[in-house]
Amino acid sequence: MVSNFEELGGRLLVIFDGRCGLCNRAVRWFLRRDRQERLRFVASESPKVAGLLERHKMGTPGSGSGSDTTLRTVLVALDPDGPGELVLARSDAVLALLSELPSPWPAVAAALRWIPPPVRDLGYRLIARWRYRIWGRFESCPIPTVEERKRFL
Repeated sequence: MVSNFEELGGRLLVIFDGRCGLCNRAVRWFLRRDRQERLRFVASESPKVAGLLERHKMGTPGSGSGSDTTLRTVLVALDPDGPGELVLARSDAVLALLSELPSPWPAVAAALRWIPPPVRDLGYRLIARWRYRIWGRFESCPIPTVEERKRFL
């Protein structure tokens, strides 16, 4: 079986709602801070992640096709399509991302880990519930710059 994720090379795969204004701003924030290029990004609408999302029962089907998915949370995939495949969601995903960035972000992630996961996820869910109303929704995924394209699948 050919993997959609061979080019990751051990990097974390960030799966985000490509139409969400907050999600796109967050991706841009991570791109600016990820100087060692430890992260790769893909919109949940991409056919490349349809199988992964289906295996982990993530997202809400839209028109019935696997590539039309509304993701209700950010996901971080470790070793996708591999034997150690693991998908983190909500606050666990955010903490994994912060841990990959340069200082001071790993320390911020370590401090946030002291907050019990149900409390962290409650805060995450509240923000997620209002994200479209506050930050808007795109009709289609914004196109990354030429420089950023190498960081997207």
